[in-house]
Amino acid sequence: MSALPHETPPKAYADPYRVEEWEGPQTLAALRAELAMIDPAELVAFNARLDAARFTEQAAVISDARRLIALRTRPEVLAAIAASLAGTSETAPVEELYAHLERRGAAE
Repeated sequence: MSALPHETPPKAYADPYRVEEWEGPQTLAALRAELAMIDPAELVAFNARLDAARFTEQAAVISDARRLIALRTRPEVLAAIAASLAGTSETAPVEELYAHLERRGAAE
């Protein structure tokens, strides 16, 4: 998805293996617009899942949709997936994974 000359081009993700909260669409309207551009059926499915979700489950539905957009539209994310499947990506040390999980747990 490329930007028109008067639009700001989309920023690259900080880490193509992880979609952070500040990356991707930030409103439901923007999320729905991007889903509609990817595939109208995805928008219909998203709206159905969001309507059926309990209030406490809605954040997960929205996060899943934001990840779907990243998976389908961002070249750096697609390249990271391809490298991972091909076994050519560099793996992070286990300590880095644990540190990330601890930071996320401390934020909750």
